[in-house]
Amino acid sequence: MAVLETLTSQQAIELENKYGAHNYHPLPVVLNKGEGVYVWDVEGKRYYDFLSAYSAVNQGHCHPKIVNAMTAQAKTLTLTSRAFYNDMLGQYEKFACDFFEYDKLLPMNTGAEAVETALKICRKWAYEVKGIDENEADIIVCENNFHGRTTTIISFSNDPVARKNFGPYTKGFVKIEYDNLEALEEALKANPNVAGFLVEPIQGEAGVYVPTESYLAKAKALCEKYNVLFIADEVQTGIARTGKLLAVDHENVKPDILILGKALSGGVYPVSAVLANNNVMNVIKPGNHGSTFGGNPVAAAVAMAALQVVRDEHLAENAETLGELFRNKLNEYIKHSSIVKLVRGKGLLNAIVINDDEDSDTAWNICLALRDNGLLAKPTHGNIIRFAPPLVMTEPQLLDCVSIIIKTLKQFED
Repeated sequence: MAVLETLTSQQAIELENKYGAHNYHPLPVVLNKGEGVYVWDVEGKRYYDFLSAYSAVNQGHCHPKIVNAMTAQAKTLTLTSRAFYNDMLGQYEKFACDFFEYDKLLPMNTGAEAVETALKICRKWAYEVKGIDENEADIIVCENNFHGRTTTIISFSNDPVARKNFGPYTKGFVKIEYDNLEALEEALKANPNVAGFLVEPIQGEAGVYVPTESYLAKAKALCEKYNVLFIADEVQTGIARTGKLLAVDHENVKPDILILGKALSGGVYPVSAVLANNNVMNVIKPGNHGSTFGGNPVAAAVAMAALQVVRDEHLAENAETLGELFRNKLNEYIKHSSIVKLVRGKGLLNAIVINDDEDSDTAWNICLALRDNGLLAKPTHGNIIRFAPPLVMTEPQLLDCVSIIIKTLKQFED
């Protein structure tokens, strides 16, 4: 078989099954083209993409402005490492700091790397600024969190699939219930060694759990009261996905440490970042942290273009409007549905809860039927289907997608 030979879907799946590690369970569809809100499989069938690469493709597939920025820079200079300066990184750092209103940015590549970076910054701040004894700092996290799958991150996960047989685990984390201010204050009051509170503004992987209104603002106030850093993981919820530039913007919260990834690149290149003001970020000195590819010229060019698209095309506003429409239409259907319990979300990050238990295959089968009807989505936690289309979607396209979803759900009604 020639390296660039065109494959059928079955051939492509068989190759992955034979030669790839089995660390994912993909929906059986093989894609080879994307444009805007659409993707095509190798046989030429077109689908609406309702996952957006877990919100990495907020700006739509292969956005020409982002792709052009990447290819133009790739023809000039791709990588210097941080052993030398390059002429793109400083421009990107200034652009992003102005865009999100922070003093400094630390560039990385993936979301999990950015979370690890934030944890290190928080701990170093705890010892050098707050005055906690070295190696005694704790960071509060939430149950059912998803911040990645590195060894440290799975140490505070309660997903048995992510954790089992990967120990021993990293210490220094305190788990509390999500959306529970009393539990947060109790943990803060009981432990003077708390350095930070790491939280997703909306728990995406857990099933798009939206916290109670004012939860984030009150949690930030508690962090300030106890001199603890509020760390927002906006890898999935950031960059206009929820109808604001950041999900914390719904409550006018300013995180002490902001974690970004995914759509920071528009889905064309791995780009992530941690932003903080000088009083926090200045604890990082040469040799404390780094990445060969972090801050490379291509990433810098791509990220600036990706953010410009979000701003210039008003993607946050579009997500807000279309999200309301999506939930309203689904709620009208759910009133008379036996297969769907509810729809929840913010902006264009939404999920439906299927009326079955987590161990059932109903949600998976619904996603297979959605695929057959021209729309791609994926279950999470067994009985929940997440819906997160590219933010460049138009109202007619969204209504077409709602029709596909309702038509498909009707196939599963009693």
